[in-house]
Amino acid sequence: MSLFRVPIGTVLLSFLAGAVAQGITSAQSLANFTQAGAPPNNTKVLILGGGMAGIIAARTLHEQGIDDFVVVDAKTEFGGRMIQKPFGVTGRQVVVEMGANWIQGTQDGDGNANPVWELAQKHNLSVVENDLLLAAFFDYNGPNNYSQSFAASMVAFTNATVAAGQRLRDNKVDMDLRSAYSYLGITPRTPQEEACQYYQVDFECKFYAQSPSQTSWLASAWKNNFTYVPEAGGYSDVSMMSIDPRGFAYIVQAEAVDFMKTNQILFNQTVSSISYDRNGVTVLTQGGYNLTADHALVTFSVGVLQNTDVVFQPPLPDWKREAINSIEMAGYNKIFLQFNDTFWFDTEMGLYADVERGRFPVWQSLDHPNFFPGSGIIFVTVTGDFSPYVELMNTTQLQDEVMEVLRKMYPDAPDPIDIHIPTWGANSLYRGAYSNWGASFVPGHLDNLRANVQDHLWFAGEATSLKYFGYLQGAYLEGQRVAKEIADCINHGNCSVPVDNTVTNAQPYPDSLQQ
Repeated sequence: MSLFRVPIGTVLLSFLAGAVAQGITSAQSLANFTQAGAPPNNTKVLILGGGMAGIIAARTLHEQGIDDFVVVDAKTEFGGRMIQKPFGVTGRQVVVEMGANWIQGTQDGDGNANPVWELAQKHNLSVVENDLLLAAFFDYNGPNNYSQSFAASMVAFTNATVAAGQRLRDNKVDMDLRSAYSYLGITPRTPQEEACQYYQVDFECKFYAQSPSQTSWLASAWKNNFTYVPEAGGYSDVSMMSIDPRGFAYIVQAEAVDFMKTNQILFNQTVSSISYDRNGVTVLTQGGYNLTADHALVTFSVGVLQNTDVVFQPPLPDWKREAINSIEMAGYNKIFLQFNDTFWFDTEMGLYADVERGRFPVWQSLDHPNFFPGSGIIFVTVTGDFSPYVELMNTTQLQDEVMEVLRKMYPDAPDPIDIHIPTWGANSLYRGAYSNWGASFVPGHLDNLRANVQDHLWFAGEATSLKYFGYLQGAYLEGQRVAKEIADCINHGNCSVPVDNTVTNAQPYPDSLQQ
């Protein structure tokens, strides 16, 4: 395993900071920044959301000579969907990641570097290479070595990716991955083969978090290539997992401290409405703030934009709403369990095949020499349609269902001593985990998702990334891109971004349908 760790003294000190991070106040967060008083009610640019996209946008404005901005965040610290939590019973707690946990692709030699990897190195984040492809195998009858099916599923995805590349070059219509697998004659036929495909498509290896029928064949291919394949312009085939007690979000928080002052930060304020016209933007918060600016950058998830949590006045134009509602917002839930003793596989990963696809399939041991040995923690991940299902359960119901599966893997498994599940879909700040490109989401929709409205209302986030939707590097690069556009607008008056008012088929529908 390849390790990159902070010195032990730093680990011990930062563990104390991480252990209380969930209870941090706005005042405690602001104490880390250069003191410059409270933020003004009027500013040049309002950045709505302090996740990766928002903070990198703020840094880019600063680099462009624009410091008249305020970042508004609903939480009491920056990080967005990077959220750490101390988990476990008293005396055995470790800091685990509720959301973003991995750096997908790092750098191959002196090739293209993932900017998130560079941030992690800059801020000395403690990470470890996660061997996602070495797993123990189980099904509803117990241990079952279907590693050959697993290897075949990797080949199948590679073949689908290669075929998609040719399809893209030939400018052929997109299909969903389920249809693509069927077309290529590589459809999984057994629960074990379904579980292996789930691991390749829905879960960590590619991070689509939705079933093949909800995932674009072409976009899944280019996202994979631009992330994991250096020969195709990607970073590397390495995934690094954060095990830093300060939390993965520390890289965003530390970056913000480098250049921001307290008069550029407004914590603990949830945006309730955004009014806009060609003269500027007015933002109201649930806490009673009335903020005005020449420009506003919206970095909310598309899940939030698809709901009515934030009201736009006037309503966003049809072309923008169509784009927002055409992309998928995926569910992705880790269910953490802690036990007195470790009784499970000694690999990092375990794969369970159920007769129902996606039912508690992927398990990861955190009580592993490379992670948190002695912690007694294991977690299972569910995605897609299973995410809202588990979020509706109470703790007892959830534990019963999870343990039913775990006892098929290990019949003598005891009850856990602690359990936790983050609820991304039900949380009004997120409304899901991250975006996914479906087959019906076309390039014209992406252009419109990125485009500003009336030259003053801007949008950025992982969902607006062509190559890296759903990934942190997508949020980073989009925050950087849009901030440069805003700076160009402010400094040179180049504010208009082309939009496609009517996204149409490449070919018209048959005349017989138009009678």
